Amino acid sequence: MTDLSDRILVQEHFAREHEPSKLNAEETAKLRDEIKDLLVQEDAALVAHYYTDPEIQSLAEETGGCVADSLEMARFGTSHPASTLIVCGVRFMGETAKILNPEKSVLMPTLEATCSLDIGCPEEEFSAFCDQHPDRTVVVYANTSAAVKARSDWVVTSSIALDIVEYLKDQNQKIIWAPDQHLGRYVQKQTGADVFLWDGSCIVHEEFKAKGLQDLKSVYPDAKVLVHPESPEAVVELADVVGSTSQLINAVANSDNQTFIVATDAGIFYKMQQAAPDKTLIEAPTAGNGATCRSCAHCPWMAMNGLENLRDVIVKKDQEITVDPEIREKALIPLQRMLDFSQQRRVAVKGNA
Repeated sequence: MTDLSDRILVQEHFAREHEPSKLNAEETAKLRDEIKDLLVQEDAALVAHYYTDPEIQSLAEETGGCVADSLEMARFGTSHPASTLIVCGVRFMGETAKILNPEKSVLMPTLEATCSLDIGCPEEEFSAFCDQHPDRTVVVYANTSAAVKARSDWVVTSSIALDIVEYLKDQNQKIIWAPDQHLGRYVQKQTGADVFLWDGSCIVHEEFKAKGLQDLKSVYPDAKVLVHPESPEAVVELADVVGSTSQLINAVANSDNQTFIVATDAGIFYKMQQAAPDKTLIEAPTAGNGATCRSCAHCPWMAMNGLENLRDVIVKKDQEITVDPEIREKALIPLQRMLDFSQQRRVAVKGNA
């Protein structure tokens, strides 16, 4: 993984060097008004991930767009009538939107916003890895390129991974899982499935440490610990709730508890506080005592989405996502499989209610 690790570091430094400049209140208000007008003029809808800047999330809400995790972002584009989708997140999210909506223009504030999981799972190496285990069903996390999705049998998000792997286990299928080893290990442990793991991880979630979490818990003994399953196993074991971004937001909103320690990207605090304004949210520590944090609980590539480059891409239309038609056709199969499974599960839950 040395070469891949070096590649991730290079891309990470690039992201930090190209983080949008800070704006004052007047500049922010002016840009927001511009963007609102442009979205109407260009028949465009704004689709934003929970980890983007709160100003972008609120803009998406105010303009009839979408703020969600990657599964709901994927659903949104297929049902919205806009001819253009502006995806604020990271590149694989834009690719997923294009795979599901080939007739629409899909733009991003910057095509350089990527993901350590995506970088750490190159298509050629992953395909060779799969070829070595032809008896296994290939399950890939959504945080992968269109080409890797095209090599898979199933695509999953963290909100539906357990259900799909449980289903595959019941079908007596052995699994290759990629790229996040921590999420894969969590799914393996929860389901008992036979899972062979690719060696990848998220630079944000891997920074949360069990010792720091224990120390913070001793200061706030009544706090519930909320953890994303991309975190290391020792961190997950300390959690009161383990779940996807949307599941963690729902946990805060629906719990009687008043205080929460949150171990995921800090961008989630906007929607959490919105869902439960009377509750106390505390960032879980990263990197350990006295250490310099690498991500500081915020994805450097998500941070590349800003109001200025959002405005610019609607005007210039120069950051457009394209997916090779052959790859798109192959990647659509496992993506649609996930969406169909999710819909069937929703119907079944509703029917049992």
